[in-house]
Amino acid sequence: MGFSDSFRQNFIEDDRWKYLVNGLKTTLIITLFAVLLGMVLGFLVAIIRSTYLRTKKLLIPDLICRLYLTVIRGTPVVVQLLIIYFVIFGSVDVSKTFVAIIAFGINSGAYVAEIVRGGIMSIDVGQLEAGRSLGLNYRQTMMYIIMPQAIKNVLPALCNECIVLLKETSVAGYIAIEDLTRGGDIIRSITFAPFLPLLAVALIYLVVVILLTKLVGILERRLSANDRR
Repeated sequence: MGFSDSFRQNFIEDDRWKYLVNGLKTTLIITLFAVLLGMVLGFLVAIIRSTYLRTKKLLIPDLICRLYLTVIRGTPVVVQLLIIYFVIFGSVDVSKTFVAIIAFGINSGAYVAEIVRGGIMSIDVGQLEAGRSLGLNYRQTMMYIIMPQAIKNVLPALCNECIVLLKETSVAGYIAIEDLTRGGDIIRSITFAPFLPLLAVALIYLVVVILLTKLVGILERRLSANDRR
């Protein structure tokens, strides 16, 4: 069978290309909402951890955050996905996409937390003292002085975490979500031709990652330009 015949069989017949398009939509939806959840969790954990490290306050929340970071960063994301789907939501009729968003969001939050915590701790402690000298309390100093500088420092790393998360969602098929990878598997199971469906999935991921990498590069250049002003 020639390339054109194989292409027609895999993508044109019965509109099989729609499996890839619909799968890509699902992948992007999971990634977007998981990123948002991960950012919220990550910033919350990072603030608690950095507050404890600098003031020795919030001991119990810090212990909970450290346990969260240890467990999530120490276990594979696919295992976390399966536990959340089959154990936590096993007896509940809930959308698989929602479960995936929760699982990937919780996983991403652990890595975002360490990125943001590193950014906060990189700000000189003199900035805190400067805020206090201006009459600001700790919360106000963090909000108006420390966090803006920390976010600017870690923004490229956070964007790269989004790219990593996009690729990690490829295991969502383990709970039968028809994401991009699963769409390629469905085509492959119909045509029994593995090469083109897998190649198409890889190329789509590659194009999306290249576009996101370009955006991150533009962002980094703008931040560097602002630093030189």
